[in-house]
Amino acid sequence: METAHQVNILLHIITGASALILGLVALLSTKGGKTHNKSGKYFLRFISIVILTGLIGVFVFGRNTFLLVITVLSGYVSFSGYRVLLSKSNTPKRIDIAAAVISLVVLVYFLYYFKSIGMIWSPVIIYSTVGALLFIITYDFLRYLIPKKTYQKHRIWIYEHIYKMTSAFFALLSAFVGTVLDQYQPHSQYIPSALGMLIIVGFIGYVYKYGLKKFPKS
Repeated sequence: METAHQVNILLHIITGASALILGLVALLSTKGGKTHNKSGKYFLRFISIVILTGLIGVFVFGRNTFLLVITVLSGYVSFSGYRVLLSKSNTPKRIDIAAAVISLVVLVYFLYYFKSIGMIWSPVIIYSTVGALLFIITYDFLRYLIPKKTYQKHRIWIYEHIYKMTSAFFALLSAFVGTVLDQYQPHSQYIPSALGMLIIVGFIGYVYKYGLKKFPKS
C-alpha cells in the first residue's frame, strides 16, 4: 500500500503542476481563442486527475480530511465553470444539481467531523475555503431564480465562467504553494487566493466595460 500511496502522490503532483501550466496559458491567452480553448480543455482533464488522486489520498490512504474540501472546491468550480460555458443558460439540469448536492454533502461531512479532525491548518485557510465552497454552491442554486431573459440579456454566464474557472486555477495554485512553502503558512496559501480574487474582479470589470470582443487578437 505504501508504494501505491507514493505513486498516487507522484501522479497528483505531476498532473497538478501540468494543470497549473495549462491554466496559466488559458488565463494569459485571448479569451475565446484557439489557444485559450485548447489549454482550457486540457486544464480540465488534468485537474480531473488531480481531484481523483486527491480523493484517493483522503479515502484510501487516510490523508488530511481537510484536503477533501480543497479538492471538492477546485473540482466543483471547474466543473460548474465548464458546464455554464456549454449551456450559456440558467436552466436547471440534473447533472448540475447533482454535482452541487454532492459537494454540499461533502461540506456537511467535513463540518460534522471538524472537531475530531482538529485545526490542522490555520483557521483563516479552513474558514475561507469552507466559505468559498458554500458561497458558490448557494449561488448556483439561487441563479435558477434569475429570470431567463435577464440571464441571457446580460450574459451572466460569462461572468460565472470567469469567476469559476479562475477560482479553480487559484485554488489549485493556493494548495500547491501552501504545500511547497509550508513554513510560510498561512501566508503562502491565502496570498495566492487573494491575488486570484483581484484578478477575477479585474477580468469581470474589463468584460463588463468592453465585452469579449475588446480582448486583443492573437
